[in-house]
Formats: sequence, structure tokens, C-alpha cells
Amino acid sequence: MSQIKYLIFVIIASITVQIHSQTITSEDIELMKLNLENLLTQSQFDSERGDYYSAKDNLNKALVISVELDDKQKIGVIHSKIAKIQFTVEEIDKAFLSLTKAAEIQREINDYANLAITYNMRGILHSSKGEYQIALDYFTSAKTKFEEEDLERFLADVYLNEAKVYIKLENYPEAKDRLDQAVIIAKKYELKFLLSSALINNGKILEKLDNNQAALASAQEGLDIALANNFSKNMIDGYLVLSQLYEETEDFKQANIYIKKHLKLTDSLLNITQDNFSPEKSAQLLRAYNQAERQQLISQLSEADSESNLARITTMLSIGLITILSLLTLSLYKNNNIRLRTNNMLHIKNDELIIAKEKAELASKTKANFLSTVTHELRTPLYAVTGLTNMLLDENPKPDQVQHLKSLKFSGEYLLTFINDILQINKIEANKVELDPELFDLKKKVENVISALSNSAHNNNIKMHFSYEDSLSHNYIADQLKISQILINLIGNAIKFTKDGDIWVRISKINENKDVHTLRFEIEDNGIGITKEKQDHMFESFSQGSIQINRKYGGTGLGLSIVKGLIEILNGKIYVKSELGKGSTFFFEIPLTYSPDSVKVKTNSHAKKIEALDLSNIKILVVEDNKINQMITKKILNKMNLECEIVENGEDAVEHVKKTNYDVVLMDIHMPGISGIEATKIIRTFDKELTIFALTAVTLEDKMQEFDDAGFTDIISKPFKQDDFEKKLYNALKKTQSSKASIE
Repeated sequence: MSQIKYLIFVIIASITVQIHSQTITSEDIELMKLNLENLLTQSQFDSERGDYYSAKDNLNKALVISVELDDKQKIGVIHSKIAKIQFTVEEIDKAFLSLTKAAEIQREINDYANLAITYNMRGILHSSKGEYQIALDYFTSAKTKFEEEDLERFLADVYLNEAKVYIKLENYPEAKDRLDQAVIIAKKYELKFLLSSALINNGKILEKLDNNQAALASAQEGLDIALANNFSKNMIDGYLVLSQLYEETEDFKQANIYIKKHLKLTDSLLNITQDNFSPEKSAQLLRAYNQAERQQLISQLSEADSESNLARITTMLSIGLITILSLLTLSLYKNNNIRLRTNNMLHIKNDELIIAKEKAELASKTKANFLSTVTHELRTPLYAVTGLTNMLLDENPKPDQVQHLKSLKFSGEYLLTFINDILQINKIEANKVELDPELFDLKKKVENVISALSNSAHNNNIKMHFSYEDSLSHNYIADQLKISQILINLIGNAIKFTKDGDIWVRISKINENKDVHTLRFEIEDNGIGITKEKQDHMFESFSQGSIQINRKYGGTGLGLSIVKGLIEILNGKIYVKSELGKGSTFFFEIPLTYSPDSVKVKTNSHAKKIEALDLSNIKILVVEDNKINQMITKKILNKMNLECEIVENGEDAVEHVKKTNYDVVLMDIHMPGISGIEATKIIRTFDKELTIFALTAVTLEDKMQEFDDAGFTDIISKPFKQDDFEKKLYNALKKTQSSKASIE
């Protein structure tokens, strides 16, 4: 029972302490807020009288209180105020860091009004470093935020700062436009300091625009406002500008008067502000501002008043030297020797670009992996579908089954074409398509393509017309496979969208530069045509005339996208001219290298070449885990009078190769246990010469390097083309028999 009483006492005591602490905290918060406002006010007074280090010290104390209060708006404002003082005392690097902190907080809490002030200050810093375009970008951002927050009075300062940048860029019309806007706003809201500065700077611009009288009037008006309100900085600028303007009008007496006033006021301000700079900067100012040299120049000006022609020349030179010295003195406030170690905005943008790049690379890699997986999963059953269909068609099916088998074959081939089209698009987009130039007969190549498509044309009651320019050569060196693919797609499209009509294929030469001939290919039809709207998007992936056309005529919508990609790879261009209901004409132009050599005619098929070999002692190992694929591969080999052994995994394949001298190994890649790649690597440790084909559904280009590194002789993609399979198998067997013969 005593324990329960103790627990109750502890709980009551804790609640009492908590309530008491909350009361104290509430009182402390009010005191802290009051102290915060006092520190901010004091820092403003210190800054106005030039006691910058005292002002910064008060701001740092205010920052500590703001952090304790978790007043993020005040934290952002204080960082911005600290940056302004750091800029004044030439701590440029620190000023950039302070502004970056301010902007981060202000973006976080959506304090856009103060964010605009931060942007304006950031523009001033970049301008002081000569980074004018970046400065203008920040000023534009500041104006946008002020306009969004309906804070027109703050725009005067931004316009004035923009004008100063355009003056440095010597873009005086733009500077004049910004100053005019600054003057209007400054007068509207009685911003006398900004109005004074804008009028003085306007004097500079009017002189550059050859309006000296207006320039003098504007600068004088600005100086009068500065004198009336004791704006020391504007007075310095005003005296200097008026001195330069009077010098331009050759009123050297007035120029002399104003430059003396400028030097006197500058000297007095230097004496006031030196104590507020760090010892290093104070010494730097004293070294740069050579008193003896100033006295010499001023005495020259005094003597110049009593001299004649020589005095005028001396006065002009002296004014020029004093002007340069004065500008150098003012530039000490900015300390051009200090360079920004880090450009915070560029870092932020760079980080964003890096993140975007990483995301893009991840998306690309994900896409490639997805395609690789889907392709393999689709190609593996398609290997069974197409293989079994061909076998059934070769085994004397019943008459009523033939049509069904042909339909099945067509469906399998359509799916395979669709997969290949997707892979082709992926290769083109990834810039992984390589050219394979070879000598070929262009006219025969086009005739073969037309002949291959003649049955489809006949089914649509289409007449094919082929025109080959008489003076055009026949033999060229180029990637004939890609040219065939382009023609098959374009002529196939023309056949698909034409019924009871005509198709014209024309080839002509439009340019010749030594051996490089630029040829034009035209494929014209009088089919359904294409609307103007669809012509703009027809070369995009998965783009067809409409959903109805897709349903009626079929197709993947990838053909023209592939055509455009291949033509660009061949350094060519493609155009289209079409009218709905009247047909279409596709033009493409590609450069081909002319060759005087004749094309050799190929002899009998590879299947017959294999039959001519001695196949009695040929040993082939098939490594395949899929039962259906085992059967299909075995039957294909048996039809070529070749026998084979079959194993179901990589471990068994390694053991069989150790025990038996095989001529060829057909190795699947994805299998239970170790993969075909790992099995091949193991085999290569004890047999470097054995022919090992990767019999796989994986065909993406980024896998090829992996296959080469593993030690595969070549790759046969499933479902493979019979002729391609026979060609590679024949070359391997011929090489094996030649090696055996040389040993004997």
C-alpha cells in the first residue's frame, strides 16, 4: 500500500513541476522576445553609424535567442541582415553562406517577402564579383517574389541594382529603363535615399547617351536630395559623377571643385570606418590609399588654377588620376582579392542535376532489366511454339489441321516480330546499334524485298511498280540489312494501308561527291492516306493513325519509329507527303559508298553444306532445363543428321565435357543450380578450344560483354532463325574437322 501512495505522490509532484516550469517558460519567452527586438533595433543603429562589428555582435546574440524561440522567420531575417554587414566589411564568402542559410529557411516556411530581400542581396554580391548574369537572375527572382507579395515599394531597390549591373555591362538603354522605373516607385513611396541614388546614376547614363545637360541636371538633383538628408554615400557618388560630367563639358573649374569635395568626404568616411574593419583590412586600406600621392595630386590641382594652357592639360590628367584613385579606394570596400570559395547556388543546382541524373540512370537500368526479363520470359515459350509448329507442319498433318497450324505459326511469328521491334527501339534509343557495311547489289536487294512482299501485295490486289534510275550504279558498300529493314517496313506499311491499288518504288541519285552517292528512295501508294495532324507524330513509338486503324490493319506502331532511327544512324533523312483518301509518299535519302567491284553470288544453303561434312563422329551436347526445348532442339539437329546428348543443368554439363570430347556445346543460360555463364567459365579453365554457343532468349546488347567475358564462342538467340543456326553450326563443325585433319 505504501508503494501505491509513493507512486501517487511522484505523479502529483511531476505534474506540479511541469505546470510550474511551463509558467516560467511562458514568462521567459516574453522577455526573450522583448530582448530580441531590442537587439535588432540596436544593431540597426550601430549599422547606420558605421559600427559594423558591434551591429554584427548584436545580430549574433539575436540569432541565438531566435533559435531558442524556434522563430524561423526571424532566423531567416537575421541571417540576411548578417550577410549585409559581412558584405559591407568585405567578408564576401561568409556573406554568401549567410544568405544561403536565410534562403533555405525562408523557402521552408514560404516567407516569400523576406526571400525576395535575400535574393536581392544575393544579386548584389554576385554583381560585386563580376558575375553579372547570375546577379540579373537573382534580381529577376526578387522582383517576381515582391510582385507576388504585392510589395511594390521594394521594387525600387531591385530596379536600381539592376541598372547598376547594366551600367557595368555598358547596356545603357536597359539601365535607363530600370532607373526610370526606380525613380517612379521611389517618388511614389518617398524613398529619398533610393531616389537620390537613382538620379545620380541616371546622370551617368544620360552622359553615355550624349545628353550632357540632362545628365548634369539629374545628377545635381540627386546630390541635392543627398545633401538635404545627409546621405554620405550618395554625396560621395554625386560629387564624383558631377566632376566627371563637368570634365566632359570642359568646365574644369567645376570639375576641380567637385573632385575636391569628393576626396574630402571620402577621406572623412575612411577615418570613421577604418576602426570598424578588421586590422588586416584597415592596413590594406592604409597601404592602398597612399597619402603622399594624394597630397601631390591635390597640390597639382591647386597650381592648375593659376596656369593657362599647360594648366588645363595638367588638370585633365590630374582629374583622371584622382578619379582612378577614388574608384580604387571605393573598390577597397568590396575587396576584389577575396574570391568566393563555394558558389552555393551552383552547388544546389549541381546537387539537383546529380540527383536527376541518378534517377534517369536508374530508370534506364530498370527499363533495360525489365526488357531483358520480359524478353527472356516471352522468347522461351515462343521457342516452343514456333519450333513445335514447324515440326507439326513438316510431319504431314491432316488437311483440316494445316490451317490451324499456319494460324498458330503466324501468331508466334507476330509475337516474335513485336518483341524484336521493342528490342530494336531500345537499342536505337540507347545508341547501341552498330553498322555492318558490306558490298552488295542495291538493285537486286530491293527486288528481293519486293519479291518477298509480293504475296501480301497480291492478297490486297495491289500492283507493284519498281523504277531504278538507268544511270545509277548497282554495287555499293553499306549496311544492307538495315536498308532492307527500312524498305520492308515502308513497303509493308504501304501494302497494309492500300487495297485494290498500286505501289511505286523508285530509286534515284540526287548528289555525288567522289565515291559517296546520296540516293533518294521513294515509296508511293494510293491507299487511305494520313491526316495532317497524324503526320506530326507518326514517327513516334506506338503511334498509328487511330485506334480504329490499329484494330482494322493491325501492327505494333513501332515500324516507322524504327525506320526513322535506322535512317538517322545511316546519316540520312526521311520525309512524308500524304493526303487523306489519296495515298502517301515516303522519301528517304541516305549516302552510300559506290564500289566498282562486283558482288559474288552465294552458293548452296548451309544445311546442304552440313550434309557434305563427315558427320559420323560429330558429338554435340545440349544443355537445357526445359523439356519442350530439349525435344525441339534435338529434332532440329536430327533433321540435319546430327546426334546429340542432353543434360539439364550446368553442373552436369561441366562433368560431361570433362569426360567426353564434344565438338559443339549448345548452352542455355538460365538454369537451376549454376547458370550457363558460370558453367562456361568453369569449362574454359580446362578447355579453351571447345565451341560453346549460348543458346538463349537473352539478346540485349548489354549482356554481350558478359557472354564474351565468360568465354562463349558465339550466341544463338531463341527462337532462332533456321538459316542463322545452320550457318553458325556449319562454321563450327567445319573448323573442328579442319583442326582434326591437321592433327592427323
